[in-house]
Amino acid sequence: MTTTPVTFRRSKTDAPAVDGLSMPGQRPLTAPPSFHVMAKPTGAICNLDCAYCFYLSKETLYPGDRFRMSIELMETYVRQLMESQAAPEVTVAWQGGEPTLMGLSFFRQVVKATKRHRRPGQQVTHTIQTNATLLNEDWASFLAEENFLVGVSIDGPPELHDAYRVDKHGRETSARVIAGLDLLRQHNVEYNVLCSVHAANADHPIDVYRYLRDACGASFIQLIPIVERLSSNRAPGAVTDRSVTSDGWGRFLSAVLDEWLVHDVGSVFVQTFDASLAAWLGVPPGLCVFSETCGDAVALEHNGDVYSCDHFVEPEHLLGNIMDTHLLELVASEKQRAFGAAKRDRLPKYCRDCDVRFVCQGECPKNRFLVSPDGEPGLNYLCEGYKQFFHHADGPMRLMARLLQAGRPAADIMAIFARAPRNSPCPCGSGLKAKRCHGRATSAPATP
Repeated sequence: MTTTPVTFRRSKTDAPAVDGLSMPGQRPLTAPPSFHVMAKPTGAICNLDCAYCFYLSKETLYPGDRFRMSIELMETYVRQLMESQAAPEVTVAWQGGEPTLMGLSFFRQVVKATKRHRRPGQQVTHTIQTNATLLNEDWASFLAEENFLVGVSIDGPPELHDAYRVDKHGRETSARVIAGLDLLRQHNVEYNVLCSVHAANADHPIDVYRYLRDACGASFIQLIPIVERLSSNRAPGAVTDRSVTSDGWGRFLSAVLDEWLVHDVGSVFVQTFDASLAAWLGVPPGLCVFSETCGDAVALEHNGDVYSCDHFVEPEHLLGNIMDTHLLELVASEKQRAFGAAKRDRLPKYCRDCDVRFVCQGECPKNRFLVSPDGEPGLNYLCEGYKQFFHHADGPMRLMARLLQAGRPAADIMAIFARAPRNSPCPCGSGLKAKRCHGRATSAPATP
């Protein structure tokens, strides 16, 4: 991953107020009907110093910059985003770095801008991903009043979360995260949790999942594997000691799936499981890493620069700046369409012939740095782990797909497992007796 700075341009924070470019007269034929933007108003600047954060190094792309999105640029971005979407639902998403460093006044202006530029019939969802350590009563009241969906980053119980998620002084952060999360809950703010899976917590899948479900009260959970590739002059496929192993990732997902299948189907949404079930149903997964192609989710830096993807904020993947070229034209550009198609077109034959390709689709291109058994580059570092998980999930996914196709809720699978005679084969199709599989006695059921 390069750290070579892009050609330095004046930050739009210091630029005079401008209205920005107008919508193209005719919608480009290559433009998707809708797309997602991860807007980073503080760039890579954060109040924490998480050991595994891939984005902190992006500060080097803009040497000497203040890393604050101006109100003028924000206004231009919101207007271009609203007028670019052909679908009625528009998500205005903020990430970082740590976006709350911009302060409440900035986000009050964001809400006003969306109301000014929202077109008739458009439904706007505001989202923000945060470490929650800077939240206070004022923040919680605002987020509740404006119906923000808040993503909170937390990696499990304190001893696992604090292994890598520390502040600039190396201090633990879990207590501050929970304090922020408690404020959201007290104000009835809709929230979900994003849990990174790494060397410190990968061997504790049930502890992590139950903590997120029970202690954090999460009903929507995102699980993200941490894969930090070492510099290219190291051994091929070398990663940091913090990275989750491929096998560890597969075992983590499989263990959490089994817990979820017994207690929480229909009450807790685990993004990876939902996207997987979509594949077994033959419908789009709604998650870029499991889609055949990508390119419909771009990253917007604080100065208006747009990059192909949040994981590819690098000079070679800079599409342009929204003050020079309209956002819709950047997303529809030949360069961005080629970026998205490459996810499919560069898949090794080993992957193309794989029995779980229909659900995996090679996962994220950022993790494709291994060589396949037949010597072709582009194999995903997490390949074996995903194979392990998808094979493990095959029976339950098929069963839930049949339930849904019959007009029944997927949650009925829990009753099917509970009623299975202990010495009969488990309904999941594993070949094990129910008492050794999903019919076994379990502890710590989901808290009502």
